[in-house]
Amino acid sequence: MSEPVPGEVKVFGPEESPSYWQPVPANGFVRCILNPRTVRSENRFAMGTQTVAPGCHIREHTHDRHEEVIHLTAGRGFARIDGEDIPMEAGSTVFIGRDRKHGFVNPGPEPMTFVWFLMPGGLEDFFAAIGRERVPGQPAPEPFPRPADVAEIEKRTVFGWADASHNPKG
Repeated sequence: MSEPVPGEVKVFGPEESPSYWQPVPANGFVRCILNPRTVRSENRFAMGTQTVAPGCHIREHTHDRHEEVIHLTAGRGFARIDGEDIPMEAGSTVFIGRDRKHGFVNPGPEPMTFVWFLMPGGLEDFFAAIGRERVPGQPAPEPFPRPADVAEIEKRTVFGWADASHNPKG
């Protein structure tokens, strides 16, 4: 019998992972810390952080094949789950099973930041496709629109349904 091979161990510093500025309506940025490109794991998942700018939101959507965990680390806001607004503050955690409509709203004057964990992963591909690469220390860009083909990007990544009613011009 062969000895089991130990799994990988990696430590990432605050700016040592792929990061992307996000388009409206979320604005802010995301860090894609753990995913198949950054670590080797036996079970596929993705984990990162997202900062939603003041007065912005993440559109309602579903993940038809994925489960998600959101843990708020800074700011306040609310999770909209199947149409119900649930207040969140730093320390709040939400588990969202597959195919549940959900979104996140930051109505306040401060950024809202959370850790996201998606099983079996793939959210990092979506963020890279719709965002702009973020270089540590650079200022935030002016708000920019989602790509014209965002619906196709959503379909080929991790989304079952996404609210198409938010289509900002220009």
